[in-house]
Amino acid sequence: MASTVYLDHAASTPLDPEVLEAMLPWLAGSASAGNPSSIHSSGRAARAAIDLARESVAELLGADFSEITFTSGGTEADNLAVLGVAAAENRGRRRAVTTAIEHHAVLHAMHRLTDRGWDVVTIAPDETGHIPESAWQRVVDNQTALIACMHANNELGTVQQLQAATAVAATTGALLHVDAVQSLPWLKVDVRLQGFDLCAVSAHKIYGPKGVGALYVRQGTAVAPQIVGGSQEREKRAGTENVAGIVGFGMAARLLQARRDSDAARVRELRMGHLETLLQEIPGLHIHGSGDLLPNILNFAIDGVEGPTLLMNLDRAGICASSGAACSSGSIEPSHVLRALGFSATEAASGVRLSLGRTTTTDDIDHACTMIREIANRVRSA
Repeated sequence: MASTVYLDHAASTPLDPEVLEAMLPWLAGSASAGNPSSIHSSGRAARAAIDLARESVAELLGADFSEITFTSGGTEADNLAVLGVAAAENRGRRRAVTTAIEHHAVLHAMHRLTDRGWDVVTIAPDETGHIPESAWQRVVDNQTALIACMHANNELGTVQQLQAATAVAATTGALLHVDAVQSLPWLKVDVRLQGFDLCAVSAHKIYGPKGVGALYVRQGTAVAPQIVGGSQEREKRAGTENVAGIVGFGMAARLLQARRDSDAARVRELRMGHLETLLQEIPGLHIHGSGDLLPNILNFAIDGVEGPTLLMNLDRAGICASSGAACSSGSIEPSHVLRALGFSATEAASGVRLSLGRTTTTDDIDHACTMIREIANRVRSA
C-alpha cells in the first residue's frame, strides 16, 4: 500500500505514463515551438498533432472530427455551451431548463442568463438523486432554447436517464447540452446515438492532463464564441491551442477506449463488494444516493461526525477524499446537491465522497475504512 491512499478520482485522476510520454515532445525541444496557426513546418506539425487528438476524442464520443472544440477544461466547455447557445439564439426563445444538481459550471452560467432576463427553470431531483422523467415534459416548451443536464452527478454518482429529455428536446426544438465530464471514464457516451446536441468532457478525469477539455457541438448548431480574438477552433474559441495538453487528451481518449469496460467492472466490484460492505459495518453511517450509480463514487455521512472533521483527519492519515461542501471565507457552505435532495444545511455539509480509480486496490480500501472507523469512534468519544 502506498503512503498516500488516493480516493478522489472524481476530482482528478493521475496522469497516465503513456499520456505523459505522448506529451513530452510538445513540452520541450524543437517540436514545442510550433504555433498551430503558423504555416511553416513547425506550425504544421503542431496542427497535425492537434488533428490526430481531435480524431481520437471524436471517435470516443461517436462524433465527427469537425464537431469537437477544444477548451481549457470541462468548466469552459459547459460555459461555452450555455452562454454560447444563448448568445446565438435567433428564434426569440428566452427559456433555459436545467437541474438543481448540476455542476456550478452550468448553474453559474445559468445565473448569467437570469441576469440577462432569461427565464431559467431548475428541476429538483427525487430523494435518490435522479431527475424524474416526467419533469422534462412539464417544464420544457416551444419557448425553451436550451436544456442542460449532467449525465452523471459528480458528488453522488447518480446516472441520469436522458431519453425523456432527448425526446422533449426533439419535440420542442430545444437544444440539449449534456455534461458528461464525470460519466465519460465509466460509461459509453455516443452523442449521435443518444441524441445530444452539445456535450462537455474533460481530459483530467480520464488520466489525461489538467487544463484541457472539449465541447461536442452537433453540426449545424449555432454557438457564439465566449473567448474572442482569433479564428482558432473554427471560430468557436479564440487563443493559441494548448498543443501538449490536447495531445495528452487524445492519447488518454485512445487508452480509455481500450480500458474503460475492464476498469469499470473491476472498480464496481471494489465499491459494491468491498467498500460498501466495510462502510456499512460502521454504526451511524448513511450512504447517499441510490439506484443507477457510477461504479466508482460513494457518498456518505456519519452521525455525530462533521464532514470537514473527518476529511481533515483522513488527510492527516494520508488518505485523500473530498466533500461536496465548499469552503468560502473560512466557513463551510453545504453541498448544493445534498440540499437539493432535501438534507438540512448541517447534514449537507457533512457528506464525504470516496471515489475509486484505475489504480485503487483492496488494501487502499481496507486502510481507508479502518481509519474512518477509528476517526469516527475518536470524534464521538471526545
